[in-house]
Amino acid sequence: MADNLARVRESIGGAPVRLVAVTKTATIRQIEEAFASGVTDFGENRVQEALKKQSQLSSEMADKVHWHFIGHLQTNKVNKVVGHFDLIHSIDSFDLAQEISRAAIAKGIVQPVLLQVKMAEDPNKSGFTPDDLKDRFSDLQRLSGIRVEGLMTIAPLTTDNTTWRFCFEGLQLLRNELESVYGVKLKELSMGMTQDYKEAIACGSTMVRLGRAIFD
Repeated sequence: MADNLARVRESIGGAPVRLVAVTKTATIRQIEEAFASGVTDFGENRVQEALKKQSQLSSEMADKVHWHFIGHLQTNKVNKVVGHFDLIHSIDSFDLAQEISRAAIAKGIVQPVLLQVKMAEDPNKSGFTPDDLKDRFSDLQRLSGIRVEGLMTIAPLTTDNTTWRFCFEGLQLLRNELESVYGVKLKELSMGMTQDYKEAIACGSTMVRLGRAIFD
């Protein structure tokens, strides 16, 4: 794993990018090893698995680790996620944003989130379309239980880097437009996974979500 991390860090270079290690297939021992190698951000896409892993961390790790929820979130799982993750990447509809805001208000917190955008037609992906997001952004801003910190996208499953670049450059342009129109700061662009993260970094990603590149 140390060799994998060294390769990833070399490819990131000096880019201001946070490395989120995706623990979907990782054991607690592997998570501990990654932490010992300097990784402090971990992402999970299954609620129960994430909560189980969180409960198994040592107190030293628990105080220093930042957990990201990166999977599709069903509304009936919202209460289990809100307050247990430093950042939720996958807010893919206004209704889900409302539910998270309600749950956060009930818990007396403000939940940091990213808005998931579907930049290219893909029946296997969820998310706001760019036009939907522009139409609903003012409504999202009024939800007092969430704090929108940026945008997230998942490129279609392809090896075509032209498609990757279309998605990643498009998300950056959308972020810039929202900042300009609404006078907000959206500091995070969560884009890039194991196969396409280098392209994402070249297009301005601030967070890459890597599983196989680290743990395989």
